[in-house]
Amino acid sequence: MSISKNETFGMMKTLLDAHTMGVRAASALLRDCGYKVVISSKAVEDALDKITVESYQKIIVDWIKANHITCLGVSYRLDPLNAVDILGRLVTLLKKERLYASEGAQIRHIHFAGLRPACEMIDKEYNGKIRTFRGGESAEETLLIMGVPESEIPSYITNGCKYDNELLKFGESIIAKGEYADFKPLEKVMYPEFGTLKDRLEYRLDNNFVGGFQPLIRAHSGPFSGELTRQQCLNEYYEWCKDLASAGYLDVLSIGSSQLSQSNFGENWDGKPNGGGVPVNREQEYRNIWEAANPMLVRTYSGTKNVAAMADVYERTINIAWHALSLWWFDELDGRGPNTLYDNLKEHIETMRLVAAMGKPVETNVPHHFAFRGCDDVTYIVTGILAARMAKKCGVKNFVLQNMLNTPRSTWGVQDLAKSRAMLHIAKELEDDNFRIILQSRAGLDYFKPDLEAAKIQLASVTAMMDDIDPDNDHSPDIIHVVSYCEALYLATPDIINDSIKITRTALKEYRRLKKLGLTPDVKTDDIAERTEILETSARKILAAMEETIPDLYSPEGLYIAFVAGWLPVPELWSDSDEFIHAKCWETKMQNGGTHLVDHELLVPLETRINKCIAHNADAEYILKSKYKVLTRV
Repeated sequence: MSISKNETFGMMKTLLDAHTMGVRAASALLRDCGYKVVISSKAVEDALDKITVESYQKIIVDWIKANHITCLGVSYRLDPLNAVDILGRLVTLLKKERLYASEGAQIRHIHFAGLRPACEMIDKEYNGKIRTFRGGESAEETLLIMGVPESEIPSYITNGCKYDNELLKFGESIIAKGEYADFKPLEKVMYPEFGTLKDRLEYRLDNNFVGGFQPLIRAHSGPFSGELTRQQCLNEYYEWCKDLASAGYLDVLSIGSSQLSQSNFGENWDGKPNGGGVPVNREQEYRNIWEAANPMLVRTYSGTKNVAAMADVYERTINIAWHALSLWWFDELDGRGPNTLYDNLKEHIETMRLVAAMGKPVETNVPHHFAFRGCDDVTYIVTGILAARMAKKCGVKNFVLQNMLNTPRSTWGVQDLAKSRAMLHIAKELEDDNFRIILQSRAGLDYFKPDLEAAKIQLASVTAMMDDIDPDNDHSPDIIHVVSYCEALYLATPDIINDSIKITRTALKEYRRLKKLGLTPDVKTDDIAERTEILETSARKILAAMEETIPDLYSPEGLYIAFVAGWLPVPELWSDSDEFIHAKCWETKMQNGGTHLVDHELLVPLETRINKCIAHNADAEYILKSKYKVLTRV
């Protein structure tokens, strides 16, 4: 199937489904190829949710006719059965209106993006006539599936994807050889504190492994079954911890604690939905996990209330390897906690000071959470640097800089490298005798395909990209957070976690061997250097403007103003509060492999962006004063 240049693509989703990155990314690619794209309004999205009602059917039909849509894309990444039902009703409606599958019909092609089970059912029911997207498709794959002739794909897209394709070929070779299956755990250096309650992340990094530095491996784990009692779930997790510890592949166990563990620790959970995750509710249960996991280091999520008190619990029970704080997140903004934004910032910064006094490292789960809400690449960098500078001001000596690649998934590898290098470069300037940056890299949550063999290849590929962030540094990254290859389908068991670590270790070793021989992609190109310079320069200018115009930026009040005034764009923030209108008023789009701020499809000049935010500072200060009774100016 191929399409002509006169096609008009209509991109739809339901109002209920908040997943928009795929729609935006596909739309941007089609526009880059010269096609007209129309994205459904909220009214049309609402109508798709209510497609059984005749009046709402008319809204959909009128939208298609008015925009002369010839190719229709439908996205639904929620319940697969609902997806099939909605698409079926839509197809029936279009046939009834003679808009599809009729002689001379307006709509010639329909595409669907959703979860794998939904795609499989649609493939079977429509015999491949409706092309499906299951997730993880590259830019080129996306366009080809949409029917764009290969000759019509601009060279800058194919060239931009060249690095990604080369890494995937490398990943294919790793998986095809299968040698990773025989990879043995690395020999660990024993030091007096190793495996005791006095052990620390810094000791592990500084003593590391025999035979030269190798990144520490962190993995997230946590079974949960609604069919088991809370105690049965805990007992199962204790066994998981013992299995992972005895295998010897994992260095840092990250407890996938439940939402209730974070929000209601120590309380009565009767009648409260747990939502999945390890249901820890007692201090002794954390001690049990530490004992079962020994000699691995152990960490977990921060609490979403009583954050400082929970940090103390983690210190006393699991000797937490490092504390994870979110500053702007895990509160009213994302519905993960009860705090207001301002109260959350106060509580997290207070906790950061307490953790600093404990002498423990801090990780801030910040940049990728902004990316989840549609921020541009510059904002990703700026938020990471704000968090690092805030940590240093609080007295933190070791800062874990989390860097989630492939976020959004459609980001090109060359842009990922540029974004990562820019953030790391600025962050490294903070280092001195009392402050250390510890780089932790990981694959994106939405990166892996729902195909296990393809996902294994992707895991090897993204590992190679991590090694290219700081290519001349044999000690980078310090930590690799391994996301297991099965994550697009189901939670990883200990066997799969260990298997994923074997792939990661094997890929890293082989990539470094090939790099010494000059057989890996060139990552010192003018294109990557130019992208890095643009991002870094823009981030520095925004940071400087914020420091100049926001009183006491590195404080709860300052970081609150920065968000509310719109310095940190989040166009896909769910909250409808007028308090955050300036943060949401931006628009972003995928262009040239990255995410950029736009106004009616045109890139927003940096000075325009800065001046707009400065103009909103007063609004943010007013809200802070009126809502929270806080004065910011002396």
